[in-house]
Amino acid sequence: MNSGVGAAVMAFPSIESIASAGWSAPIEIIEDRAIHVWGFSLDASPSFLEQCRSWLSDDERGRAARFIRQQDQRQFILSHGGLRAVLGRYTGLDPSALMFQLSQTGKPELLNRPATQCSLRFNLSHSQGRMLIAMTMDGEIGVDLEQIHDKAEVAKLAKRFYAPAEYERVIGLSGPGQTQLFYQYWVAKEAFLKGQGVGLRSLQQCEIVQLNDSPRADITLSKDATMQPGWTIHWLDCGTGWAGAVSAYGSNWAICNMTSE
Repeated sequence: MNSGVGAAVMAFPSIESIASAGWSAPIEIIEDRAIHVWGFSLDASPSFLEQCRSWLSDDERGRAARFIRQQDQRQFILSHGGLRAVLGRYTGLDPSALMFQLSQTGKPELLNRPATQCSLRFNLSHSQGRMLIAMTMDGEIGVDLEQIHDKAEVAKLAKRFYAPAEYERVIGLSGPGQTQLFYQYWVAKEAFLKGQGVGLRSLQQCEIVQLNDSPRADITLSKDATMQPGWTIHWLDCGTGWAGAVSAYGSNWAICNMTSE
């Protein structure tokens, strides 16, 4: 484990590594003002896929079955089964015993967490065979992970979804730098919106304000925004070809990469 904002490159071991001996040792505490971030690749044997499926609730299995593509179904089962396994380390409960309910903003939260974990909050993101889980004991949390596509029409997308100042910064660059900045803003904004339980319709209502090349950024809200102010962004180094970020209220967070290289 590595602590500190942007301290280490995230590693993405196979999600099946959670079945290895000794992996299930309990994690009894998340320090004050700390965010634990876990990364996994969603590749696994058929037997482990079935193990993850067995951990899911009837509702989750039904949601998985509605995916048309088998690949999407596998990613859903492995990512949600993996989330249950990680939560099991913090709660001491079997992954299949965890029960969830939706908060007022539509975010899932644990219904049967122990009293010592009553403030535990988490968020999940998965993209193209990888997943991130962010966890904290200090309020709501959002995380996003995206694979970078070099052929994406980033200028057109930025014009449609970004605040004017963000759009100008994106089109002020060219080539890989432009693509990288577009995705850097995208994961930051989506992590913030997920943390608040708000949909992507609010993308233009939040502007990312980064100082130089800092791995941290503030968020400025438009006058018509209904989101809670005072949140910050912390970018994650997810390796070449990927962009990731976490967002939470306040500043001075310690980002703990639980699967760092």
